[in-house]
Amino acid sequence: MKKIIFACFVCCGFILFADAQNNSLGKNDPDAKKILDQVSVKLKSFKSVQASFTLSIEDSKGKSQGVKKGSFYQKGSQYHVSITGQEIFSDGKTSWTYDKSTNEVTITKVDQTVKTITPEKFFTDFYDKDFLYKLNGNVKQGAKELQEIELTPTDKTKTFFKVLLYIDPKTKTMYSIKSLEKNGTKYTVTINNLNGNAVIADSQLAFDKSKYPGVDEVDLRN
Repeated sequence: MKKIIFACFVCCGFILFADAQNNSLGKNDPDAKKILDQVSVKLKSFKSVQASFTLSIEDSKGKSQGVKKGSFYQKGSQYHVSITGQEIFSDGKTSWTYDKSTNEVTITKVDQTVKTITPEKFFTDFYDKDFLYKLNGNVKQGAKELQEIELTPTDKTKTFFKVLLYIDPKTKTMYSIKSLEKNGTKYTVTINNLNGNAVIADSQLAFDKSKYPGVDEVDLRN
């Protein structure tokens, strides 16, 4: 689940060649930082976010494990992620994770001490503290010419060892992101559309038990 959430957060945002040795020495690429800073400025200009995305999963042998479509709504510290069979709601303090197959919702406290990239954190310069980054150059995905930035987490206990960001230089927003897991699995999120000034009702961001008849609540906040 955390893998999906991470991908969803990044997908809403929304980077010439670098010396690979810089990354191994713990130094960041200034060209990559320039692009990331531009993306950060664009992110911070958003009042609220509505996006649709596609999540594709490959195993360690490159075989497709499925494609899921989803949507994302975010305003301040509140957000709602909906992806095939699952929904996640959060008000910044509490999270509700709903599993359609079991008609069960798990309620947890948001641990502010855990180093995960929450939506509100993504609207800050998280990459300067949590990742080493370098610009790999330009790549093409479909008809789009994109800039690829490689992120390596400074926390080596994470389940992923590398994240590739693909930035559209025209819009200065994310087009896609690929997370490379230590077990060989690859998660790729592609943004289908993005609205940074969407009108979002509070009801879209809150878990409403009445909309899920017979739902079983598992409260782990205590």
